[in-house]
Amino acid sequence: MAGRGFDSTHDVVVLGSGCAGMVSALAAADAGADVALLEKADLLGGTTALSSGVAWLPGNRYQADHGVIDSAEDGRAYLAALSNGMILPEFTDAFVSTVDEMLEWTEQRTPLRMQLVPGYPDYHPEFPGGKPSGGRSTEPALFSFHQLGEWADRFLGDRRSMHVGETPVGGGTGFLAPEEEERRAAQRLEGLGRGLLGALLKGLLDHGVRVETGAEAVRLVTADGRVTGVELADGTTVGARRGVVLATGGFERDPDLVTAFLRGPLSHSPGAPTNTGDGLRMAMRVGAQLGAMREAWWVPVVTIPGFEGEQYSGRGVQLVQRERTLPRTIMVNAQGRRFTNEAANYNALGAAFHVFHPTRFTYENQPAWVVLDQGFLDEYGGYGVPAGQVPEWLERADTVEELAERIGVPPRELRATVDRWNELCARGHDDDHQRGDSAYDGWCGDRSRYPGPMSTLGPIDRAPYYAAPIHASSLGTKGGPRTTVDCEVLDVDGDVIPGLWAVGNAMAAPTGMVYGGAGGTLGPAMVFGYRCGRSVAGAPSGSEEGR
Repeated sequence: MAGRGFDSTHDVVVLGSGCAGMVSALAAADAGADVALLEKADLLGGTTALSSGVAWLPGNRYQADHGVIDSAEDGRAYLAALSNGMILPEFTDAFVSTVDEMLEWTEQRTPLRMQLVPGYPDYHPEFPGGKPSGGRSTEPALFSFHQLGEWADRFLGDRRSMHVGETPVGGGTGFLAPEEEERRAAQRLEGLGRGLLGALLKGLLDHGVRVETGAEAVRLVTADGRVTGVELADGTTVGARRGVVLATGGFERDPDLVTAFLRGPLSHSPGAPTNTGDGLRMAMRVGAQLGAMREAWWVPVVTIPGFEGEQYSGRGVQLVQRERTLPRTIMVNAQGRRFTNEAANYNALGAAFHVFHPTRFTYENQPAWVVLDQGFLDEYGGYGVPAGQVPEWLERADTVEELAERIGVPPRELRATVDRWNELCARGHDDDHQRGDSAYDGWCGDRSRYPGPMSTLGPIDRAPYYAAPIHASSLGTKGGPRTTVDCEVLDVDGDVIPGLWAVGNAMAAPTGMVYGGAGGTLGPAMVFGYRCGRSVAGAPSGSEEGR
């Protein structure tokens, strides 16, 4: 690294270039620190670059303009109601009390501009403090990559010139009108995860942060019990006068760590291929206490044939959102039976895939399939193709029974399941799994019928019939070193390890097992990234120096 003009020592060294890492680096630099940001991959952005770029922020400053009534107290009540004993109260307080400070700083000191995603409901809006009509999910405004010069083509993933509401995640189709797509392409406008990161990178460059790719950290350097730098894979040592920030993402790409720690099956990760637990291993070597290790940001996915070499979101692997939420579709297990509310938020669905049979000694609902009919494809499309087209790789049959034989489930059971589903749809209520009861359920369904259960209920009765295998996966893991609310890493005795911070998916998740709403990963990443950067620079959030 020194041979590439890289200074051997900085005040702060941040490992990882996702949202948490960039915000931490930017906050530290803005507080006056000399900062280096090192990215293991050749491209920037990690899983954030593949995401929708939404940040869940209770009590945010944009709500008033949309008539949303919210407060820090409502945010605390909501998280507490869902905590299941896994959220430490001090983290809830730090999160909700720092949202406004972080957003004010973002607007005043960075090129990033966030805005509300109108109407996006919380993922569990019926719980105390929940918001059925939304108001907590924010997204970046479109950002022109023309501002990034030589860095414009240095991000993971593909250009996506969209707002969230135009994507399947936000209830859209994922397709723009040709003339609008052409306009945005000419201006190199990007939204979603890459748009978020593009604006943050511009801020980093403006603040003089040194950004390096292909810089894989393998070990923390310590002296007299303090972390003083990092050793890179090429043997270079980069010093850190104030501290090192672990923002290296999770460990979902390391099969050994997945087997050792997670509570259930995980395969076909849609996140960055580099999320192999580097930060976790480095932290464990210096005695870090761990937390939330069984948890992940669970999500169901399908794999797309022909993209085996590009196994990340949008290419080889696709999140299954509209295809299980819109009318005329259900999910079934190997017995040919429905096993959950298909329209529930993707993180909560993880629990359905983790049901374990004590006699058969297998996971009850793996393997599983999404089943749909021609009416679904004619009206909605799916799996990346517009309405009226059929993905060639789907299993297809002229009858439900024939489809069952093709996917290896009992024909009689699948026929009975489809008949039961059609009966429930005719009644207008899912008595079996309450699909459509929550305000969230229909958000990614048929928006012409939203709100209401019929935005997600509809019969499967028009041949031919189709099926796609669905896998239990994760956007990223949530476990890592325990920290203070300012992201200082704690050792096994609960004492701070001097010189070491962790943030994002590389820390023990401050929200425990909870995924509060759309952006439940990036909201805490931004808030605690801001707190982390201020802390490592010696100007903690809330202090006079930090304002």
